[in-house]
Amino acid sequence: MTEFEDAAELISQAREELHRVVVGQERMLDRILVSLIADGHCLLEGVPGLGKTLTLSTLAKVMGGSFSRIQFTPDLLPSDIVGTRLYRPSAERFDVEPGPILANFVLADEINRAPAKVQSAMLEVMAERQVTISDRTFPAPQPFLVMATQNPIESEGVYPLPEAQRDRFLMRVPVDYPTLDEERKIIERMDLGSNAAETLLGPQAVLELQRSARAVVVPESVREYALGLVQATRHPLEAGLTQLDGLIAFGASPRASIALIRCGRALALVRGRDTVSVQDVYDVAYDVLNHRLILSFDAVADGVGIDDILVEILSRFPARDGWLAAG
Repeated sequence: MTEFEDAAELISQAREELHRVVVGQERMLDRILVSLIADGHCLLEGVPGLGKTLTLSTLAKVMGGSFSRIQFTPDLLPSDIVGTRLYRPSAERFDVEPGPILANFVLADEINRAPAKVQSAMLEVMAERQVTISDRTFPAPQPFLVMATQNPIESEGVYPLPEAQRDRFLMRVPVDYPTLDEERKIIERMDLGSNAAETLLGPQAVLELQRSARAVVVPESVREYALGLVQATRHPLEAGLTQLDGLIAFGASPRASIALIRCGRALALVRGRDTVSVQDVYDVAYDVLNHRLILSFDAVADGVGIDDILVEILSRFPARDGWLAAG
């Protein structure tokens, strides 16, 4: 077996171990694994009770490494996350106490319940993988993954995530209700008692998977496809999307182009291949782009949503050979 096939087999084993605890939610699990392998942060959005927190804590168990859970609340302070200076009377000096954010796997539960000052404290560590406390800088451990959850239906006591922070999430993954058969299995497991996941990997093994993903080849045509998708969010008229004219106030940033390639590489590795295809990028495009667009007032007034915009763009850029001719 090749290096890429070995990596795919290891990822498949990790997915099976996750399914010992998590019923269904195949798409969510795949996207979380892609985020981890692509070395990016993941935002899960869904109503309460769908297993988001259970999935993320189980992933940390299966992958090994340190795990930290931060429950975001309106009274949370930045120092509660990144750490603070403490005075030690016995030593007559100030010491720096790093916060819970410095762990391999960080579960930011209900991240939209914290105010803007706390959200700003997350920007440095999510983008630069470090925190600065007073005059000292502490690097985040490797691997480092922030897995956040938010509830889209509540309006009391929640704060919209700033655009700068949303852009730092590699993917935003909507989580839907389980099917009837999946919910039946959930109830059966509740009666039998939940299974406990085993640790299959460790930090070094995860880093090796990330290294393998970076070695996946990206053909020029795939790069152009990713760029075409992002450019279409900024200049829809040039992409032939006349129906979207005036509906997008701000398109995706260059982080989106980078994210499409990184996620495409990770998905190709999950599928056991050493080369990214247009299909790989197409499959992750919705999750990479859906939190990076800002609609215009006209779009909001006309009831046009982000999903409507992305359906039009992805229909214009289908995952098929010769897509350039259609662009």
